[in-house]
Amino acid sequence: MEFELINFFRQRIPKYPCVRVGIGDDAAVIDLDVQQCVITTDVLMEGVDFISSQTSPEQIGRKALAVNLSDLAAMAASPKACVVGLVLPQKGGMELAKRLYEGLLPLARDFQIAVAGGDTNSWEGPLVISVTALGLPPPGGVLSRSGARPGDRIIVTGDFGGSILGKHLTFTPRVWEAIFLYRSYEVHAGIDVSDGLALDLWRLTQESQCGAVIHADSVPISEAAYRIVKQEKSKQKPLDRALYDGEDFELILAVPPAEAQRMLRDQPISVKLTDIGEFVPEKGLWLEKGKKRTALQPKGYEHILA
Repeated sequence: MEFELINFFRQRIPKYPCVRVGIGDDAAVIDLDVQQCVITTDVLMEGVDFISSQTSPEQIGRKALAVNLSDLAAMAASPKACVVGLVLPQKGGMELAKRLYEGLLPLARDFQIAVAGGDTNSWEGPLVISVTALGLPPPGGVLSRSGARPGDRIIVTGDFGGSILGKHLTFTPRVWEAIFLYRSYEVHAGIDVSDGLALDLWRLTQESQCGAVIHADSVPISEAAYRIVKQEKSKQKPLDRALYDGEDFELILAVPPAEAQRMLRDQPISVKLTDIGEFVPEKGLWLEKGKKRTALQPKGYEHILA
């Protein structure tokens, strides 16, 4: 059964020049033609990252690759190749694997990332899928979390909140946008928003040894955030959803003030850029409404480890 599945993958996965040895051997050989390589990996699990009864296998496969592409985007790296690890339920595992790849491969083609191999296993438990992606750093080195400076503006792509209504499965990784912005403007630091705007901004400030102030009225709130607050009739406000929901997979960038003004004036990419605040010397997060500034908790999604 496993050999049959490997042959299926070999027939479906397009060939890329960078893959010298691909599916069918003990390991892949990737021609990166560089001295440095950007590597990221994500594991998606039933009940944590998706619910199979509410999500198609194609959507799960697509998301498994997309979250890795978003990590490459955060560092302005160009996608090159990936490997896929599957732990399949024994019952229906063959058909499930095929459908996972039917969702993953179109996104791989869109971003020209070679699927170079991986591993497949089965068990009596639920689906687990892991993708490891390799990318090329941009000239001059990657965009990291550690370069934000007090005075830099906080520039974000897109909007935030309510991703559970669909965006967490259909989002477009901001790969080309990140590469273009990093090449065309001075950008000091970056991170993608996977676990929440507040939490991931805090993570960036931790690495940059500074703090940040978010202007509440400037945060771009998605229509989905308003809709989910209305549906749930909760005490949460749309801004709360934008700050804490996560899985938006947008970018947070630290940009010098003059460059930020130029970037906002140009609006050079297909998704809107917004200035939501500034980095400050004091460590911590603050939310500013009018003239009132209050401490902001770096809340979001975090895996629980006892």
